[in-house]
Amino acid sequence: MSVRGCLFTVLLLAACAPPVRAQSALTIDEAVQQAIDRNLTLLAERLNLTVADAAIATARLRPNPVLSGGANSLDWLGTGFNEVNGAGPQEYAVRVDVPFERGKKRELRTAVASTAKTVAEAQLADSIRRLRLDVTIAAVDVLEAKAKLKLAHENLDTLQRLVQLNERRLTSGALPPLEVTRSRVAMLQYRGSVTTAELTLTQARLKIHALVGRQPGDPLVDIEDDLRLTPATTTPTLDLVEAAARTNRPDVRALQGDEARSQYDLRLQIAQGRVDYTLGAEYRRQQGVNGKGNLAGLFVSVPLPIFNRNQGEIARAEAEHEKAARSLVALETNVSAEVASAYAEFQSTRGLLSDIERELLQPAAEARAGTAYVYQAGATSLLDVLDAQRTFNDTMDAYYTAQAAYRRAEARLRLVAEIDSRRRP
Repeated sequence: MSVRGCLFTVLLLAACAPPVRAQSALTIDEAVQQAIDRNLTLLAERLNLTVADAAIATARLRPNPVLSGGANSLDWLGTGFNEVNGAGPQEYAVRVDVPFERGKKRELRTAVASTAKTVAEAQLADSIRRLRLDVTIAAVDVLEAKAKLKLAHENLDTLQRLVQLNERRLTSGALPPLEVTRSRVAMLQYRGSVTTAELTLTQARLKIHALVGRQPGDPLVDIEDDLRLTPATTTPTLDLVEAAARTNRPDVRALQGDEARSQYDLRLQIAQGRVDYTLGAEYRRQQGVNGKGNLAGLFVSVPLPIFNRNQGEIARAEAEHEKAARSLVALETNVSAEVASAYAEFQSTRGLLSDIERELLQPAAEARAGTAYVYQAGATSLLDVLDAQRTFNDTMDAYYTAQAAYRRAEARLRLVAEIDSRRRP
């Protein structure tokens, strides 16, 4: 690539990069807590608990009694009630009807509403679990981008010092102009890498910005934490991790609660097929030309279950109960596969990180330092220096990628299996 082409690339990337505003620094744990407190989607989902409480209050209510009154045989048309026509008598009545539910309908309605709230609580806990994972991974992305930006700046500083050295050697006549041009081109390439790394960091901060509930006009979030996480010396077996996931995962508990809710709903619908009684009492006042009288009456109302015995709702509840049971089995299978995948990723990234730390870091750093020293003495070529610098850059880039991958894998395994964050695997 020519010098003009490198300059054009740098200017283009700088023009595309959004302006960086002042940032507030958070640790990963602080970012997670802020997301739990302020994430807009999570705040909306919390209202499901209020809805569930209202449903419980409604389910506990008893049927209202019915008060009715009547006035019959009133002489509003001017007929004139007398002993000759024998019309009337005028009647005034007050009646109260009280329904009595059978089959423990109220208790079953309350059980359905209570288990629905349990499901809503488990679903909220699962949303929090997923949000914790998303925020943790987004925070690791920020830390990785910052580490690579720092590496890009260090590489650029190294190449700038190399260019300055070559310019002095050119002035003294110890170096041909082509060597200086080559070192300048390499410096411009690393300058473009710096601009690309800055853009990547800004994009990572914008991603976590929305997750923690910040508004568009707020300063961008910055993460100040340690990217490196010491690989664990001991790890629980896959069977123990899967058992913890099946026991602790809130989405599993949500489906278990939904299965219980569907069982109560089935029992409720069967109870709805049983008839309810309505008992009534009436006071009636008669007032005619032949005399006056006070009367009382008692009533019993029972619907005849000839056509509607709630067959459709019973069939619907049975199907939903079967669906909930099968969904629970399917989820447990998926959880086992998800845990196994996260466990394999964790083991793989831990091994890769250990290999890089043990076998690559020190040789790459020593090779770069030794080649630079020999080049300053004039005993090697610029291509060897650039090759050593490129090898060091690739090694450190791979090292930061491995660190971030290990942090993501550790967080994913911990949250997939719902393991206490204080007991890292």
